[in-house]
Amino acid sequence: MMNIYDPGHIRNVILMSHYGAGKTTLAEAMLFTSGAIKRLGKVDDGTTISDYDPGEIERHMSISLSLLPYEWLDDKINLVDSPGYADFAGEVSAGLRVVEGAIVIVDAASGVEVGTEQAWAYAEADMLPRLLFVNKMDRDNAAFFDVIDQIQSKLSTRCLPVQLPVGSQKDFTGILDLVTMKAYGDVSSQEIEVSSSLLEQAKAYREKLVEAVVEADDELLVKYLDGEQLSNEQIFSAMGQASLAGTFVPIFAGSALRVIGISSLLDAINTYLPSPQGKMVTVTTSSDDKEELRADPEESLSCLVFKTTADPFVGKLNCFRVYSGMVSSNSQVWNAREGSMERLGQLFTLRGKEQKPVERLIAGDIGAVARLNVTVTGDTLCEQEHRVRLSGIDFPNPNFGMAIEPETKVDLDKMSTALPRIYEEDPSLRLHRDPDTNELIIYGMGDNHLEMVKERLHRKFGVDVNLKFPAIPYKETITVPTKAEYKHKKQSGGHGQYGHVLLELNPLPRGSGFEFGVKVVGGSVPKNYIPAVEKGVREAKQQGIVARYPVVDINVVLYDGSSHPVDSSDMAFKIAASQGLKKGLSQGRPVLLEPIMNLTITVPDKYTGDIISDLNTRRGRVLGMKPAGAHNIIEAQAPYAELLQYAINLRSMTQGRGNFVMEQDHYEEVPPHLSEKIVQARASK
Repeated sequence: MMNIYDPGHIRNVILMSHYGAGKTTLAEAMLFTSGAIKRLGKVDDGTTISDYDPGEIERHMSISLSLLPYEWLDDKINLVDSPGYADFAGEVSAGLRVVEGAIVIVDAASGVEVGTEQAWAYAEADMLPRLLFVNKMDRDNAAFFDVIDQIQSKLSTRCLPVQLPVGSQKDFTGILDLVTMKAYGDVSSQEIEVSSSLLEQAKAYREKLVEAVVEADDELLVKYLDGEQLSNEQIFSAMGQASLAGTFVPIFAGSALRVIGISSLLDAINTYLPSPQGKMVTVTTSSDDKEELRADPEESLSCLVFKTTADPFVGKLNCFRVYSGMVSSNSQVWNAREGSMERLGQLFTLRGKEQKPVERLIAGDIGAVARLNVTVTGDTLCEQEHRVRLSGIDFPNPNFGMAIEPETKVDLDKMSTALPRIYEEDPSLRLHRDPDTNELIIYGMGDNHLEMVKERLHRKFGVDVNLKFPAIPYKETITVPTKAEYKHKKQSGGHGQYGHVLLELNPLPRGSGFEFGVKVVGGSVPKNYIPAVEKGVREAKQQGIVARYPVVDINVVLYDGSSHPVDSSDMAFKIAASQGLKKGLSQGRPVLLEPIMNLTITVPDKYTGDIISDLNTRRGRVLGMKPAGAHNIIEAQAPYAELLQYAINLRSMTQGRGNFVMEQDHYEEVPPHLSEKIVQARASK
């Protein structure tokens, strides 16, 4: 069982990188080096502590964040391993919300990739002190100095190496510390000899490092400018101050697979990344006032739930960060969103899927609890006597939608309970029932994201579903005014049927909907039958005569008709009205309408031309464009039918650097050549 650590001896750190840079392997090496685990697992073998979900093991990639606490130099480090694949950015958002520091991993052979830039941007946005770790120095084509140039040109000139690799690729044997000018080998960290040429190179890099970090300490800067020799301790101290201030980002090197350079990275986390101690968190009180609480066990309690896992057998498991105060096992807390008490059972710390019971968790620490009744991701847990609310988690906007349908009737029954459980686990999903097509649309970050949802539904809840592109909610309307007469007359023994209506149909402006009016004079259609006429018209408009799509943007007026004293009935007038509308629609030069979407596309400047060209091929039109730093924001409109895979297409066109927001704006007439294809496709169903 882990010791209880005060806030000053806790570090909450997230691992981020491009997919495949080795986060999970690095996390494994860190746990091994710290003594938290006794043997190294491998991603390819599915034996790592971090990737324990069957989907992760099968795909050899992280899908959800993992908590990996370990102890090092009298501190507790809560390591958060996050997915590198863009489809699972929601997990990264949750992890970023509860940490004070970050480690961005860069592949020594691939260099700075799209995911590296995104990870850096996340850390910049949250102003997190961070470290860079150039991993896979033992890999073919590893090029440390080329990667340093990329880091400084693509990320920031604040990034400076504090180590140089000894050798490279298959000859990589250790790292040279630029402060002490000593080199160390593999996991045993034994001091090793290095060539004189490397030492000369190291002196130049050391000079740049010292020059940059002394600016964090005025007294030290004066000494440096006066030519005084600075001690290693003074340089280390200045590096710590500069890192915590965000003016300097140290770059480390190593190989997670061969466990080289890991112990110095562990030391750096304790030294260069902040603890929660002294941090103030802003909360909203029950009266909507703002209040600040310190990361102190003596303060009133505030906890944020940042992850929920759903299991059909074990139940829910909620992961939370304690921001102030202290929480104990077998106690009661107040759920600020629900406005109700929650009974806590046994508290745990998690290491992958392993649960370790703890008596209590104090300010700054991270833990978990099972089987809470109403608590979900984003909720604040606090004291009933001091009700406060923490700001939630900003999950990315999901913009890739697929229609989800059960395979069987049994799956339909299960799906209604399983989908909310999946959404509890992953709030970056969104569910929407389309009122026009009656399809249930599930929105995620991309096709891989939704495929994982499908797999989890099957594995966790035994629900089999199909995913398909959503149906386009086309509509129909008329383009010219027309009049239609229909007489429903039937005589077959006994009472006959008689209903006679004259309808006037007028097109309305787009977005007007449907209107029904009455201008009958002299009682030619008795008042008691008029509701039946309206009902017949409204039912008939649900299926137009072009391709059986709903009819919109017309005004229908009943202006005349006749009745029979014996044979007329509600049903007769309803049928007459229905047939009369269809006749009128056929005479009004009917057309198909399609939904047009507003797009706000944010892309790096160099891709702007490609995006605009692509929009032209999608029948889109650019409404405007404005610069935003190194990016352009393009405002455009395009038909929904052309945008079903736009999330995937945009990612491909911009190498993952572009994003967009889409919402429906209005309907427009479908071009005739496309309308014919839609009608033919509809007729074949």
